[in-house]
Amino acid sequence: MDTLQERIAGEVALSESPGSTMKKWRELFGISQVELARYLKISTSTISDYEGNRRASPGVGIIKRFVNALFYIDGQRGGEVIRNLEKYNQPVDKDPFYRIHDFAAPITGTDFARIIDAKIISNPNQLDTIKIFGYTLIDSIRVILEISPSEYPKLFGTTNERAFVFDQVSTGRSPMVVIRVAPIKPRIVVIQNVDNMDKLAIKIAQIEHIPLLSTKLTTEEIKARLDNM
Repeated sequence: MDTLQERIAGEVALSESPGSTMKKWRELFGISQVELARYLKISTSTISDYEGNRRASPGVGIIKRFVNALFYIDGQRGGEVIRNLEKYNQPVDKDPFYRIHDFAAPITGTDFARIIDAKIISNPNQLDTIKIFGYTLIDSIRVILEISPSEYPKLFGTTNERAFVFDQVSTGRSPMVVIRVAPIKPRIVVIQNVDNMDKLAIKIAQIEHIPLLSTKLTTEEIKARLDNM
């Protein structure tokens, strides 16, 4: 296995809910239970039982076959997911100005907004259609001043199917301008502790079709609510 395959296999093996973690990666690769079952030559009900944690934790052999299936099926489709994952799968800085957390299983944008007591500023109708696999807490000032274009993908961890939560923000304009010019976008943007959101920030969110949220929760409160997801 290469490094990315080992990372996925290790996450499944060490997870407190390995079935949920398998489901997360299957959905992240955009593979149906039917496709996966066909490759593994098992029934879809077996896949469902694993993902629902109704079977004993999968052994090393099953995990290896599962990971190989993800990579083979994606490779047959052109390998886009693998390329994106390898691009995002960068080492984390020793003194980062951002913090990445991946969920054990994806959650909807609506549930995410509810959990962090968020006010929806723009694109509320899109929240139900979005699934996110994690979030990134970002020190807005340091990212704007210090991050280079080549380092930007590090903010996404393993996928752009995530929320960006910006701290150290006065109006919300600066982070949204950065997102506007960036080649890849988060699915949701959260601005902490801003009473009056900048009109340009709202306009950018509308143009990019990104739900823009605000929350009064502190960084520690957000982490406490989301880190067990």
